[in-house]
Amino acid sequence: MLPVQIRRVEPVDAEAIRRIYNLEVAESTVTFDLVARTLAEQLAWIDAHAGSHPAIVALDDGEVVGFASVSPYRSRPAYATTVEDSVYVRRDRQGSGIGKALLTELMDLTRDHGFHSIVGRIVGGHAASIALHGKCGFAPVGVEREVGRKFGRWLDVVLMQAML
Repeated sequence: MLPVQIRRVEPVDAEAIRRIYNLEVAESTVTFDLVARTLAEQLAWIDAHAGSHPAIVALDDGEVVGFASVSPYRSRPAYATTVEDSVYVRRDRQGSGIGKALLTELMDLTRDHGFHSIVGRIVGGHAASIALHGKCGFAPVGVEREVGRKFGRWLDVVLMQAML
């Protein structure tokens, strides 16, 4: 794999991120979203990640090949030092180390922003994402059984956590 550039997300990345994400909405269970994002929604998502809950992109020759972000874990104040991560890599680039590069950088940014804990909530059976999180120091902490439903199937969520 050629090295990729990783930087904070910018509005110019919205359409490329949307294409990656919406394919997963339509064809997979890696996201529990059921409706594709509009460009306006994607731009709002970028705005929401401009502060202490960063989003980043991986670029190969200027083209977005993946993205990652952290979001608040829960809304109650006592959870403020914990975040939840999301990592998406364009399908033709999966397995090439981009996910690990993104998650590693995201964890560094999250630590730099003063967060203490990061949680991955991964659809049950998604071996690649579970392995990625394990390689980045996450440990399994539980399974939420049949908490989601998509494509007529009940879906578990594997919880993994890393201390920053």
